Order: sequence, then C-alpha cells, then structure tokens
Amino acid sequence: MRLIDTDKWSEIIDTLFRHKLRTSLTALGVGWGIFMLVLLLGAGKGLQNGVEYNFRDDAVNSLWLYDGQTSVAYKGMPVGRQIQFKNEDYDALENIDGIEYTSGRFYLRGDFITRYKDKSSSYNTRCVHPEHKYLENTIMDDGRFINQTDLDKKRKVVVIGKLVAEELFEGFEENPQIPIKKWISIGDVPFQVVGVFSDNGNEREMQYMYLPITTAQLAFNGKNRINQLMMTVGDASVKEANAIAKNIQKDFAARHKFSPDDDRAVRVRNTVEEFEKFQMLFLFIRGFVWVVSLMTILAGIIGVSNIMLIIVKERTKEIGVRKALGATPYSIVSLIVSEAIVITSVAGFFGLTLGVGAIMGMKMLVGDGGAFFRNPEVDLYVVLVAIGLLVFSGALAGFFPAYKAAKIAPIVALRAD
Repeated sequence: MRLIDTDKWSEIIDTLFRHKLRTSLTALGVGWGIFMLVLLLGAGKGLQNGVEYNFRDDAVNSLWLYDGQTSVAYKGMPVGRQIQFKNEDYDALENIDGIEYTSGRFYLRGDFITRYKDKSSSYNTRCVHPEHKYLENTIMDDGRFINQTDLDKKRKVVVIGKLVAEELFEGFEENPQIPIKKWISIGDVPFQVVGVFSDNGNEREMQYMYLPITTAQLAFNGKNRINQLMMTVGDASVKEANAIAKNIQKDFAARHKFSPDDDRAVRVRNTVEEFEKFQMLFLFIRGFVWVVSLMTILAGIIGVSNIMLIIVKERTKEIGVRKALGATPYSIVSLIVSEAIVITSVAGFFGLTLGVGAIMGMKMLVGDGGAFFRNPEVDLYVVLVAIGLLVFSGALAGFFPAYKAAKIAPIVALRAD
C-alpha cells in the first residue's frame, strides 16, 4: 500500500486547475479573510504596545496631586486663591486609608549650574522623598537612592541620571562606579553623589538629578513648600482609587479651607482610571478581532461548502461510474474532502504570508519610534489556530456534500445530467 496516493492527488490538482476561476475566487475569499485577521491582530498589538509604552515610566496605580486655584467662594474666602502644598500635607497622607507609597516634589526655581571639576551643565532637579523611586519606576544602576536618614539629617547627597554621569564624569562608560562618593556642586551648594540611575522612559528622564526634599528646602530657600504630591494605591480598583482621591480632596479642603467640591483647587490625575480605560479599549479591540476571525471562518465554511456542492453536482455521473467500477464510499468522500482541504490550506498559507509581510513592512516604517503606535506584531499561534480551524471547517463543509454523493446508488448517478 502506497503511503501517498499520487493518482488521487494528481486528480485533485487537475480538477482544481480545470476550474481556475472558481478555485481562485474561493481561495481569494479565504486568503483575504486570513490576511485581514493577521493585519488586525498586528495593528491592535501595535496600538497596545504604544499605549503601554507611554505608561512605562510611571506607576500605573498612582494618584498625582497638583495645587491649583479655588474656583468657588467658600466661608468668606475669595475665588482665585492659590493653594500651596506644604510638608504638613505630605504628612497628612499617612492618615488616608489605601495609600501605599507616597512622595512629594519640590522644584528648584532658577537656573542652577551643576559642576564637577572643569565640566558644567544645567540639569533638571527633583527634590523628593525616598519612595519616589516607586512612583517613577527608577532603576538604580549603582549606589543607592535617597533614604529616610538623608531626609532626617538633611544630608547633602544627590542621585544622578545615567546621562548626567556620562557628561560630567570622564571614563564613566568603562567604570560606572566612578561618580559614587564624588562631590558635585549645584549652584554654589556641594552635594555628594550616592547613586546613578537609569529609567525606562525617554532619555530626558536620565538627565534628571534627585535631592532629599528637606535638604533642598533648606539649601534653596524652599521653606516647607511642596510643588506636587503623588502616591500609589496598591491593587485598588478604579472605584476604590476614586474614593481615595475623594478622601484626600476632603482632607485637603478642610485644612486649606476650600470647598470639597472644588476640583480646581486640588487637581487629581488618576492613572488607575486612565490605564483602565485603555485596558477596556484593548479588550474591545481583541473582541473585535475575534469576531472578525469567527466571521472569516464562517465565510470560509460557506465558500468552500458552496464550491463543494457545485463540484459534487457536476461530478454526479462520474461518481456513479466510480461506484459501478467498485469505488468505496470512503474513497469518494476522501477525494472531495481532500479538495476542500487543499483550497483552504493553500489559501490560508498565502493569506498568512501576505499578512505577516504587511506587518513586517509596517514594523519597518513605525518601529520603536511611535508614540501611540509602535512595534506591531502578531501572535502566530493565534493565527495558526485560526487557519487550523478554517481547514477543519472547510473539510467539514466538504464532507456533507461528499457523503450525500457517496450514498447515491450507481444507477441513479449514471442517469444524472
């Protein structure tokens, strides 16, 4: 017994080529469906990668508080009054349930030049609390981040970004520990470098320097001012995060004497809610793609089923001759089902190839540089499963007309027109 029935497959190929237009149109419908499936999967993934890239630098479970101006009169207080955060506001966050990590930011006002020996430049400086590293997802390459002792003793220490270290310290690339324990001056104030960090954000993030907030307030006449407050809320849901934000706003309203309903006095950015919205968008996109894929499979089933019905009808007399000469029902069914499998598998392969090619071309054009659309890619496992289902469904669609034809009596089939 031959492992591969060459006569059978030669007959299948000959039948398909004798009906080129019909075969091509059927294959085009199946291939186009797979092509669109791959394209949609890749585009959806590119959109998701772009959005997640924009969230990579900050904790996605954080609340950010910005001081603002009152927009309504409250207990004799005028409209337009500026709200200024203070150290007491940071301390008060400890009394709010649901908060995990907290930090404040104090920004240096003015152009402070940073110097080390004969090198100097101007860098952005954030004066923060120790838990700030969890808010910005700071990666410590060498040394350490600011700690509580630095704040308590108002130590003159600084943590510098990787690009700052490259500009100020010669030989840093060969020996990354060179900056540690070295003294640099910010303005006229000396600070000892205790750590070098990198960041998954853009390069600008690695041009920052971090100071203990208490030291900066003292050294740069900041008094007890804080420009911004931020915190994480653990695994809180959107509803829970909004409740935490509301509690904070009520607490701040009582201490700063503004209306608890005045959203402009203290503005809150809820990244939990923002990220949840994008997650829902991704869920919708995935659901849409799966609906398209199911419709693709259904279109494939209908197309292949129709073509098989036509083929069986045209070959009814031929089937009668085969049965009269001793062909078994299995051989007739397998012949017609094999034709369905050839059409769906070949069309699916070409659709997959063109789709992957289109995604690769899109990736070359966009690459890793897009802000909201980057690095499009497709899960080939999902696509191959879809093609497998399509081939199976095509075989199933060809089986029923074939089974019906195999049951026709030879004398009836021979009389068919």
